[in-house]
Amino acid sequence: MHLCAILFCIFWASVCAENSDDYELMYVNLDNEIDNGLHPTEDPTPCDCRREHSEWDKLFIMLEDSQMREGMLLQATDDILRGELRRLRAELGRLAGSLGRPCAPAAPARDELLQASHDAGRSLPRLEGAGAQRPGEVGRALDAVLRELRQTRADLRAVQGWAARRWLPAGCETAILFPMRSKKIFGSVHPATPMKLESFSACIWVKATDVLNKTILFSYGTKKNPYEIQLYLSSQSIVFVVDGENRLVADTGISLGRWTHLCSTWNSERGHMSLWVNGELMATTVGMATGHVVPEGGILQIGQEKNGCCVGGGFDEALAFSGRLTGFNIWDRVLSNEEISKTEGAESCNIRGNVVGWGVTEIQPHGGAQYIS
Repeated sequence: MHLCAILFCIFWASVCAENSDDYELMYVNLDNEIDNGLHPTEDPTPCDCRREHSEWDKLFIMLEDSQMREGMLLQATDDILRGELRRLRAELGRLAGSLGRPCAPAAPARDELLQASHDAGRSLPRLEGAGAQRPGEVGRALDAVLRELRQTRADLRAVQGWAARRWLPAGCETAILFPMRSKKIFGSVHPATPMKLESFSACIWVKATDVLNKTILFSYGTKKNPYEIQLYLSSQSIVFVVDGENRLVADTGISLGRWTHLCSTWNSERGHMSLWVNGELMATTVGMATGHVVPEGGILQIGQEKNGCCVGGGFDEALAFSGRLTGFNIWDRVLSNEEISKTEGAESCNIRGNVVGWGVTEIQPHGGAQYIS
């Protein structure tokens, strides 16, 4: 047993000696690979990437970065502006083509053109302002594109102005043209119900060629009183008359050659009279023709008045209207503010009075007056 113990000790000692030699050899080899001839405490030589740039190096780098950013900005801005220009040109060409048709365009086309004009008016100043802020070469390079955009805006304004002069108000399909002042030119209106009124509202679209001291839009009168109801224009005012002597004056004129919407209201109980222009209340008063009742059996006409100058009455050329009228309606009640706003809105000609309804009540043109569409 002692012999076996002695042999095991000798064997274990030899194994430990071999492992010790291997470990020392491995340590020496790894140490040589790490040092690679350098003393462990020495700092390695710094690389070029950590070298401090000179002032000239920094300047060149800044110039390269600035030119690259400027080029990218120029390209992006130029693409945006040219895309906007192509879109506006295409829109203008398409809508101008629709204007060339002999018949007046439909309301959707008109609304589309006006919306395009408004969009162009909003977008072009923004784009021009952006271009004006670009420094140096970028700003100069955008000048040609901005000139094209300005021209497009001018074209849209010209077409919009032409359309405003030619087209009818929204929702209206016809108007009556009064080509000149004449005592023979007028329109006779034949209400479906009697004109016996204790209150009423009357609205009309008007586009006048010229206005004198008294230019009649519509008038209703009887043999006893030829001036029961009148609405007429003066050079600097709009006048509403009830019972011949009760006048409400709005100190505002209308723009010649442009459509203007007028509404007048009156009630007998308080004698309350009001005048509205393009949906805005311009004048109001009370105590006018209080207790009065507008009698039936009279004559209602547009563009003239049946005056009492002579037996049977007659027309006066100086009072005649010249221009276009449409959307003439009368109700036997006073409309609310909201209802009056609707009568000059997008569907104004589709809102009809119950005494006179445009497009339903018979209105006959005389002496050269004619319906147009």
